[in-house]
Amino acid sequence: MVRDYSVIAKEAMMPDIKIQIKNLYKIFGSNDKKMISHVEGGMGKPELLEQHGHVLALKDVNIDVPAKGVQVIMGLSGSGKSTLIRHINRLIEPTSGEMLVDGNDVLSMSDADLEHFRRFQASMVFQNFALFPHKTILENGMYGLKVQGQKDDQARPKAQKWLDRVGLSGFENHYPAQLSGGMQQRVGLARALSTDADILLMDEAFSALDPLIRTDMQDVLLDLQKELHKTVIFITHDLDEALRIGDNIAILRDGEVVQQGDPQDIILNPADEYVSDFIQDINRPRVLQIGSIADPKSKSKGPSMEAETVVEDALQEVIAAKADGVTVVKDGKNVGAASLEQLIHAIARPSGDKKGIESYR
Repeated sequence: MVRDYSVIAKEAMMPDIKIQIKNLYKIFGSNDKKMISHVEGGMGKPELLEQHGHVLALKDVNIDVPAKGVQVIMGLSGSGKSTLIRHINRLIEPTSGEMLVDGNDVLSMSDADLEHFRRFQASMVFQNFALFPHKTILENGMYGLKVQGQKDDQARPKAQKWLDRVGLSGFENHYPAQLSGGMQQRVGLARALSTDADILLMDEAFSALDPLIRTDMQDVLLDLQKELHKTVIFITHDLDEALRIGDNIAILRDGEVVQQGDPQDIILNPADEYVSDFIQDINRPRVLQIGSIADPKSKSKGPSMEAETVVEDALQEVIAAKADGVTVVKDGKNVGAASLEQLIHAIARPSGDKKGIESYR
């Protein structure tokens, strides 16, 4: 049998999937499994609570998480995002569904296999830092390694290495209460990285930080990710943060995935009014990249720019050069062009009667 080479090429370009979330349901209550039929029949979250006293947290969630990238899961408070991430390492048991990591279903693991998975394959960074107040910063950094069974003389240099990498050299003998919130979260990140787990679970990890410190921590994560290529699941309710760090985004509403995919595509093609309201206040000129609006069949005599260039920067150069547009380049090759008209149109906020995202709370 001769295979179609175009199919082979397409398969080669597809990213490796590290985590597969399949048909995942979580209903809180004493008869959760019996409630699935009601949900499948169309009963919503308010009705399930009112009529049966059960809380629908996740409904038929399906997400493929590519390896070595940052998968952001976002939504308003109560949308189910923190519940979802806790299914990956089974801190919460599902009502039904599958959670596959490298093809192995975490939800069907034995106690011994689950313990090994948590110790060696998946590390977690929490919103409230979760540091031991009676332990020094170095001892906190060593904790995951000690849980793995490593002795002090093995764990100490590894923990010190990651404390140094996140900018905490010299603070080894301090205690958490002596550090700022941003510094404490650096400890949490160093502790998670020291175990050398493939998967990094970050549940609202930067949400409790001041804006400037939060941006600084985003920079730390992005710089480390360029080198380490972990599979990161990052939970946030902040769209600007999601767009800044996410390779892929899944947006939840009332426990359902309403849209997922490339951040640029979500901005340009919101799936519904809820998503449109979610993205309406973003700074489009500083977020949209010219590669997302380029026409592969078009050409321009204007300046050449990388596909990741944001529209605002491209517009400034095009106007300064009095050009008709910009030639878009990716990996050294021309991939199309964006006209001046396209650049201006891209930064215009979509028209329409917007309710505002607060109306969905």
